[in-house]
Amino acid sequence: MYYARLDLETLLSGENDASNAIMEINAGAGGTEACDWADMLLRVYLRWAERRGYHAEIVNYVPGDVAGTKNVTVMIEGRNAYGYLRNERGVHRLVRISPFDSNKRRHTSFAAVDVIPQIEDESEVHINPDELRIDTYRASGAGGQHVNKTDSAVRLTHIPTGIVVSCQNERSQLANRESAMRVLAARLAEMQRAATEQRLAELRGDIRAIEWGSQMRSYVFQPYTMVKDHRNGHETGDIIRVMDGEIDDFIQSQLKATSGSSQ
Repeated sequence: MYYARLDLETLLSGENDASNAIMEINAGAGGTEACDWADMLLRVYLRWAERRGYHAEIVNYVPGDVAGTKNVTVMIEGRNAYGYLRNERGVHRLVRISPFDSNKRRHTSFAAVDVIPQIEDESEVHINPDELRIDTYRASGAGGQHVNKTDSAVRLTHIPTGIVVSCQNERSQLANRESAMRVLAARLAEMQRAATEQRLAELRGDIRAIEWGSQMRSYVFQPYTMVKDHRNGHETGDIIRVMDGEIDDFIQSQLKATSGSSQ
C-alpha cells in the first residue's frame, strides 16, 4: 500500500499538483434525480478524502428543491490533493432505476465536477475591491437551533469576469468573506491559467473543446453494475466500493494515461 502510493505520487509533476483542491459539484438537467446524483458524488469524494486523511470542508451548499444537492463547493486540504483530483474534472453520468420514479423506470442523470488548485499566495492575484459586489444573506440550515438568524452568508461577484462565489459555512460574516475570497482568488488564477493555455493551443493549432454531453465516466447500477472511465477504458464491476470512496484505481489509471502531458 505504501509503495503503491509512492508510485502514484511520482506521476504528480504538475505545477500545482501539491496544492490543496477546491472542488465544485453541480447537478445537471434532470431535477431531483440529478440533485440526488450530485449528493452521491459528494459522498464519494468526502469518503475518499477521509480515507486519505485529508481535511474536507464544505464552504457552500445549495440543496435541491426536493432532495439531494444542487451545488456544493468543498475545500480539500492535504498534500497532493489537487494532483490526485484534477482529472476528476468533467461530466459524470449515472444510470439506475430511479428511487423517485413510482414506475421503476431506468433514468440517466448527469453531474459536473470542477476542480481547481487553491493558490498558496493569494497576493499573486490582484483583486480590486472596487470591482467586487458583496452581498450578504441569511445562511440556510437544517432548521431548529442550527438556523442562522443573522445575515452571515456572503456572496462575492467579480464584476469584470462575472465570477460569483458564495460561502455560508462559517458562523461569522467575516470568516465567510475570507473563505469566499480564497475561492475567488483560486478561480481567477485558474481563469488566467486557462487563458494562457488557450493561447498556446491556438498557436499549436490545437483547439480542445470541453462539452457538457461528453461524459468522462459512467456509473451503471442497472441492468448490470459497472463504473467505466471513457478516457482510458479503465472499469470495474464493484460499484459499491467506488461509491464508498475507493476511486484510487481510477485516479491512478488516468494519471498514467496523461503522464508526460501538460497539466
